Amino acid sequence: MTIKFQYNKTALQNLNKQLNIRLRALPTLKSKEAALRVEVKKAKNRASELETELNKKIKTRKESVSLWNEFKFDLISISEVEITSKKIAGVKIPVLKNVIFKEEEFSLFQNPGWFPEGISFIKEIAEIVSEQEFFTRKMILLDHARRKTTQKVNLYEKVQIPEYENAILKIKRFLEDEENLSKSAQKIVKKRQQKQNEVTT
Repeated sequence: MTIKFQYNKTALQNLNKQLNIRLRALPTLKSKEAALRVEVKKAKNRASELETELNKKIKTRKESVSLWNEFKFDLISISEVEITSKKIAGVKIPVLKNVIFKEEEFSLFQNPGWFPEGISFIKEIAEIVSEQEFFTRKMILLDHARRKTTQKVNLYEKVQIPEYENAILKIKRFLEDEENLSKSAQKIVKKRQQKQNEVTT
């Protein structure tokens, strides 16, 4: 980015205004970046915890794997996933509120006695998987926002602010030089006028 400017007081005022906007925004952007970084880490950790919890739950049923061949998976399905949203550091994030299941009726006499427990287990697994997906999505959204904020911080801090400061310095020097030249020219004119006045008198 190269700032285009003219060497005058109006340009100097405009550049000062733009510089001040960026200097005021920078601490806020840095705070937002830090907050997002913390939230990304929290979401990542929670998704990882849920992964561990899921694996533990599945391991507890490892011995009964052969029984699941008898299970009728159409007895239970997810009918609705209730979602709300909240803002974290200015980023809108979906939040899992509730997983609603649809259960089909079945005869306990014509099916194995462990089916009700099997349905409860499937519910637990589905809830964990759903929550994990939401935390993974949250992590992705927050990390995307964090990267964009980091880019803006870098743009302001490493590119725009130094360029505005440099341009302001150039204009100030130019205006000072112009003023000095003007003063020098005025002194020369004064001296000439004095000499002419001395010659005529």
